[in-house]
Amino acid sequence: MRVTKHEHATLTLEAGGKTLVVDPGSFTSPLLDLDHVIGIIITHEHPDHWTPEHLSRILTAFPHIPIFGPEGVTRAASDFSITTVHPGDVIEVGPFSLEFFGGRHAVIHESIPVIDNVGVLVNDEFYYPGDSYAVPVDKKVQLLAAPVGAPWLKIGEAMDFVLAVAPRRAFATHDWTLSVIGKQMGRTRLKWAAEQNGGEFITLEPLDSAEA
Repeated sequence: MRVTKHEHATLTLEAGGKTLVVDPGSFTSPLLDLDHVIGIIITHEHPDHWTPEHLSRILTAFPHIPIFGPEGVTRAASDFSITTVHPGDVIEVGPFSLEFFGGRHAVIHESIPVIDNVGVLVNDEFYYPGDSYAVPVDKKVQLLAAPVGAPWLKIGEAMDFVLAVAPRRAFATHDWTLSVIGKQMGRTRLKWAAEQNGGEFITLEPLDSAEA
């Protein structure tokens, strides 16, 4: 399975000639060169993880494909047909097996309500937590997309998350709010965390890919 990083938190996954789109949000350029899309995953309702424009554009090219998201997404994207998913759900979509974890967004501040969020494990190989530190317990993650910059993120907690998942390889995502220097600092910390359990950290820029 090939995982491609786009700007900020958007990812595309390719396997068996099919594509999944994950979190096509407001900090991401239009996804114009997609092939054989069979589903969209939205981890939570914040606009940097989905926009009506992205969904409409993808659905115009690939009508009637399913969109998966937690209950908060179902409400926020009520103009679209959303298949609601919960932690513990396992869904098969073409060559992709999706298992969902977590349930809640990381706390930003006590004054801001905590919303629904799901992490997703794809084919027991690739894991992306959305905006959370939800760990896929008892899973051997081959490739981890680890958030590195966000209003809710403290780098020490992000490092602890990578330590807890102990992936074979990891790369940084959720990074469009960081300066070049800030991004490099965060990647350095996540690299240290990945290496503590014998893993490897890889640097992916937008449109770079890695095999899970």
